Amino acid sequence: MSDGYTVAVVGAGLVGDRLVAELRRRDFPLSELRILARSARTAVLAGETFEVRVAEPEAFEGVDIAFFAGTEGEKGAAVQLADEAISRGAVVIDNGSDFRLDPKVPLVVPEVNVGALEGHEGLIANANCSTTQMVVTLAPLAREFGLKKVVVSTYQAVSGAGRSGVEALENGREDAFARPIVGNAIPQIGGLGDHGYTTEETKMREETRKILSLPDLPVFATAVRIPVHTGHAESVYVETEREADLPGVLEALGAAPGVEVSDDFPTPLEVAGEDGTYVGRVRVQGRMVQYWCVADNLLKGAATNAVQIAESLVGIHARA
Repeated sequence: MSDGYTVAVVGAGLVGDRLVAELRRRDFPLSELRILARSARTAVLAGETFEVRVAEPEAFEGVDIAFFAGTEGEKGAAVQLADEAISRGAVVIDNGSDFRLDPKVPLVVPEVNVGALEGHEGLIANANCSTTQMVVTLAPLAREFGLKKVVVSTYQAVSGAGRSGVEALENGREDAFARPIVGNAIPQIGGLGDHGYTTEETKMREETRKILSLPDLPVFATAVRIPVHTGHAESVYVETEREADLPGVLEALGAAPGVEVSDDFPTPLEVAGEDGTYVGRVRVQGRMVQYWCVADNLLKGAATNAVQIAESLVGIHARA
């Protein structure tokens, strides 16, 4: 479409704001940008003023691509409206968690498994933010050395929980997390499920397996919320199938798309506003690899990855 695409962003929260900013920053070919939400109003997203329309079936008429901007763990509007958008000709890219493990729905991180987009049926899932940054770093290790086991501890920013999480840090709101967040670390993100794992930890395991096409890969996650505004950090331990060495691991990570390797260590404060995944403190001994990785959870963990999916779709359409 030489004149651009009609795009809808469903949701005017933190992720919706970043989606608008990323669409503009990456010069996505737009002919029209619509903002849809639960109520009609005027809202400012990424410095632009929009007349927000009600998210209802008729609002998707003429839409080519619809981003559903659910926050981490949230059951989003896609459950009610994705089929309506698809029936009107839109491709839906959903940031919510409802469809990620549906075998009919591609779960895509473009640097890792862009081929999963082929043959999609109108609905594509955006991975969980903590999963996304981890699989970008795991994929090159899987190719070069094979993966036997992954153990990860996450240190996740409050913005992953949306505006309520940010308000808990900035204003002392008490209902956003299981414990007060200010000056604290909370080892529970989501509800507790089978065998004591939280929903966040279970998502990391199952989504990693699906994205990497390793259905039996052991993944053991501990997800912790910390009093940081933006940027998730992860301490990752990997057991490889084949012998590894530090130069080989650094070469594999450094050559991987979307990965930046630091001579020192990245921190959430430093990577906020950046769209890559940053790795440091890499240690290798035999078949053991350990490293630290950090990414902006609202960008690579949500908005940037979603726009990259749309860019990939446009490329596929152009080749067809």
